[in-house]
Amino acid sequence: MSTYRFAHPIEVRYGDLDPQGHLNNAKYLTYFEQARIQYLIHLGLFRPGQSFLEIGIILAEARVTFLKPVHFGQSVEVCVRVIRLGNKSFETEYLLRDRQTHEELARGSSVQVTYDYHTAQTIPIPPTWRQAIAEFEGLPL
Repeated sequence: MSTYRFAHPIEVRYGDLDPQGHLNNAKYLTYFEQARIQYLIHLGLFRPGQSFLEIGIILAEARVTFLKPVHFGQSVEVCVRVIRLGNKSFETEYLLRDRQTHEELARGSSVQVTYDYHTAQTIPIPPTWRQAIAEFEGLPL
């Protein structure tokens, strides 16, 4: 799977910068999270206004590779794709890039575990989620 089928534009705000004028390291994960939530909305797996306790996922692992600095006012987007569906977890990849030039600025990945907040236990990926993600990404069920 070499392409991203979803991208979400991100506004680089002044408050997102470090003292050197670059995007603060911690903000990369925030941008990835914003795009991940928009990906779920795009697939119909989450609705604006829905309780976050109903999303049913927790972040188990996150990784960022910084490639080039990001500056205030730069037009960027985060591309998102799910690359693996397990029994109770799925792996997501991210590409932060310049929206105009498509220059790669950072890459990342995360593992999400499906979770029932009411019972405080991991659960299998719901069949509707598995179906929607697999169809969108062209992954095997």
